[in-house]
Amino acid sequence: MNGYQGLRTAAAWIDLSARGKIRVSGEDRARLLHAMSTNHVQELAPGEGLYTFFLNDKGRVLADAYIYNLGESLLLDTEPETAASLMAHLDKFIIADDDARGPASSKAAAALGIKPPVRACALVDALLEGRGGFVVQVAETGMPGVRIFVPMDERHTLTARLTAAGIPNATAEEARVVRIENGKPRYSEDISDRYLAQETQQSHAMHFNKGCYLGQEIVERVRSRGQVHRHLAAIEIESATAPAPGSKLLANGNAVAEITSAVYSPALGKTVGLAYVRTEAIEKRPPMTVEGSDPPVVAKIAAKLAVAQNSSVAV
Repeated sequence: MNGYQGLRTAAAWIDLSARGKIRVSGEDRARLLHAMSTNHVQELAPGEGLYTFFLNDKGRVLADAYIYNLGESLLLDTEPETAASLMAHLDKFIIADDDARGPASSKAAAALGIKPPVRACALVDALLEGRGGFVVQVAETGMPGVRIFVPMDERHTLTARLTAAGIPNATAEEARVVRIENGKPRYSEDISDRYLAQETQQSHAMHFNKGCYLGQEIVERVRSRGQVHRHLAAIEIESATAPAPGSKLLANGNAVAEITSAVYSPALGKTVGLAYVRTEAIEKRPPMTVEGSDPPVVAKIAAKLAVAQNSSVAV
C-alpha cells in the first residue's frame, strides 16, 4: 500500500514538521490574538484549540492558523509559506517565540497506543513521558486524522515507530491529491490575500459575534449586505491533464471561474480542483469549458466544498 492509498482507505502519515510554529506567552496573549484574528480566542480554555484567519484592514486573508491553548502559552500552527509573514504581522503588537515540532496523521495514533481525542488538543504525556507533546484531531487532507506534536528531537523516533507499525509515509504530492479530491483548501494555493474571508467559504474560521478585530468592519459589511461576487468551489474536469493555476473556466464564452489548484485523481479517473466561481454561476451551474482547450474540455461544479473537521477542538 502506498501513501495515497493509505490516506484514502486506511492510514498513512505525513511529515508536517516544516509548518510554522509560533508560541505566544504573556498575560495579554489571548486578548491580543483575539483582537487580531477572526475567531474567538478569548473563549479558549486550556487544552482547547480553534481554526482562524488573520486579516488586513481591507478584510483580505493574510494567513490562516490553528491556535491551541497550552495553558502557559498559545501555540499558533500555520503553513510554512506564512510563518515568517505572520510572525512579522504579530510582532507589530506582541513578542512571540517560535517553536518547531513534528506531527503525524490520521489513524496512525492507534498504532502508538494513543487514544485519539474526541475533539482534540489532548496532552499525551504517556507517549512523551511528560516532555510536552499533544495530539489534535485535524483533517489535513479532508479525511479523518490526527496531528501529533512532539519535540523535534523526538521526531525520528516517532516516524520509526509509525514505519514499524506498517503505516506508509504519504508524500507531500500524495497528500495534496487527496486534499484536493476532498475539496479542502490550503493557504498559499487556494486562499491568499487576494480574497475576502467570506469568499473562501471557510465560515468555521470566523466568529460573527466576538466584537472588534482587524478587518472586522469589512467582514461585517459583507455579512450584512451579502455582497460577495465569487466563492471558492470544488470542480471536476473531464481530462487527465490538470489545468495550471490561474486558468479560466468559460460559460457562454465568458470567464466565470478561476482555478486555484487542480490535480488528476487516480481514484476518480478525472481531474479535480478548486476554483473561485462567480456567484451567479454557482447558483445556475451552467456548462463550463477550460479556456483555450481544443477540443473544449468540459468542467462542472462538484459537490459542496469540504469544511475542515473540528474547527473548534477541545480535550
